[in-house]
Amino acid sequence: MLRAIEEWIEARLHDPSLSPAAIAAAHHISVRQLYRVFAPTGTTVARYVRTRRLEHCRRELGDPFLGTQRIGAIANRWGLPDAAAFSRAFRAAYGQTPSDYRARTTGIRRDA
Repeated sequence: MLRAIEEWIEARLHDPSLSPAAIAAAHHISVRQLYRVFAPTGTTVARYVRTRRLEHCRRELGDPFLGTQRIGAIANRWGLPDAAAFSRAFRAAYGQTPSDYRARTTGIRRDA
């Protein structure tokens, strides 16, 4: 069941309304049961969603072919529409701001 839920989540990461309640409802289980499904992974479903979104953003920020896309547009595409919250979460996860990460990996120094 975990793998099926992870695949379902992956296909919907772009949706900012993706939440544990929505995930549980789509799989006809309670939110409590959903958290039980994720318990063996050592993370929560909300943390899993945030981590996957941040990983996709990091991958795109490091892609020089996407250097003309604004950082906010990349975050928004992956379901993270609040620029300030995205920047804080990115920094907490990777130890640097999204713009610093992009500059370090691609040489792009401004939010194009």
